[in-house]
Amino acid sequence: MSLLALNPLVKPDIGLLFWTTVTFLILLVLLRKFAWKPILNAVKAREASIDNALASAENAREEMAQLKSDNEKILKEAREERDAILKEAREIKENTINEAKEKAAGEAKRILEDAQEQIENQKMAAITELKNQVGEISIAIAEKILRDELADKGKQQALVDEQLKDFNLN
Repeated sequence: MSLLALNPLVKPDIGLLFWTTVTFLILLVLLRKFAWKPILNAVKAREASIDNALASAENAREEMAQLKSDNEKILKEAREERDAILKEAREIKENTINEAKEKAAGEAKRILEDAQEQIENQKMAAITELKNQVGEISIAIAEKILRDELADKGKQQALVDEQLKDFNLN
């Protein structure tokens, strides 16, 4: 409902209505010429900017996917290299341990042989020393016995004669 229909006292002014319509139409033409074109151009520029941003975002997403793929490939290669290095290190460790065991076994065998040789040498030296001591004791005992036996002049003369007799027989 219009204001005119509500208020019967107010008369419609046709001139005012005409000029209002003309003014409105002029305003529409001016807005279309000066405002809508720049607004539409700004909207089109903004739309193009958004399209460029979306395209850039899509390119960035594709680049990120490519980088992720490259990173996974690099990580896989690094893991393989790490595994190879660990395997080689284990082999080196095992070889080193085996070599050390063999060297230790050889060294232990050599030390044992040296110890047995020293024991044998010390045994022979002890036997020789024992024989020397037994010989010295035997000589000392024989000397004492001979002194006791030869203390008497008659016994001495009999022993000398007996020895000379055995000497001539041989």
